Amino acid sequence: MGAWDLLLAGLVLLLGLCGVLLPGVPGSWLVWAGVLWWALKDPRPVAWWVCVGATAVLLLSQVVRWALPPRRLAASGSDARMLAYAGCGSFLGFVLLPVIGAVPGFLGGAYVCERLRLGRRAEAVAATRTAMRSGGWSVLTELFTCQLITAAWLAAVFWW
Repeated sequence: MGAWDLLLAGLVLLLGLCGVLLPGVPGSWLVWAGVLWWALKDPRPVAWWVCVGATAVLLLSQVVRWALPPRRLAASGSDARMLAYAGCGSFLGFVLLPVIGAVPGFLGGAYVCERLRLGRRAEAVAATRTAMRSGGWSVLTELFTCQLITAAWLAAVFWW
């Protein structure tokens, strides 16, 4: 597989990761499509194992998301800025404390945004709790799944 194909597959994965945080963009399916495209172009068996694993993890994620409340973040007073803070926190947490840091990073990012918006600690905690109950867990589940798939793709590209 050429460098340009890898770069384009990586850009599709990055677009999918950002798309998870945007309403109406099928971010997880863009991540899966990027992995599938890479697997179709790369003849190594590891590419197909990553693709099969990504498919299984995405299907499991969809089952978990169906069990969670639907996304109604706008009704809770959350906006795109809160999702941006939570997403950045999740990415930082995923990198600084590999894999498990994504969850506290997401919650921390949402809390920081609410603290800056509301000013008081108690109000920020209540607003963060409301946002997570209104669909934040669904967003976190999808984002965490896409981060896992992207990390597996990066590991397969750079180490195998």
